[in-house]
Amino acid sequence: MVEPVRKRAERKSLQAFNRTVPYVGFLHLDIEIENGRALTILRKNPDNVGNPIVPMIHGGVVGALLEHAAMAQLLHELELDPERLPRIVNVSIDYLRPCLLEDTFARGVIIRQGRRVANVRVEAWQSDAARLVAAAHLHFLLPRD
Repeated sequence: MVEPVRKRAERKSLQAFNRTVPYVGFLHLDIEIENGRALTILRKNPDNVGNPIVPMIHGGVVGALLEHAAMAQLLHELELDPERLPRIVNVSIDYLRPCLLEDTFARGVIIRQGRRVANVRVEAWQSDAARLVAAAHLHFLLPRD
């Protein structure tokens, strides 16, 4: 089946975004488009463990996942140029339960968007989307046209 042109352009734009962020390959982050929204996936990777006794993913890695998911949603929904990324103004993260060593998923939603600022809410989960491991609220300064 031939992939629609818009879907190819979306994936190309998000791949370009992934190439501009240095830690994406190191952390094993992927972005997919699912039901018209960006889904960011943190692949299972032992290098991301912060507590070796109980193999849990480091909080900084979870924070990076949340930030990346928010940025991916902004790029996707607002069709922004990955060469001119929005700048983070503020981040507030709630760590809700241990993030075990398995694939972790995050999806953002734009809560409010003005001409210069956008507010994004991101939720992260592992095997059950109803049991969040973390959530974040981020404010971005949007690039000027």
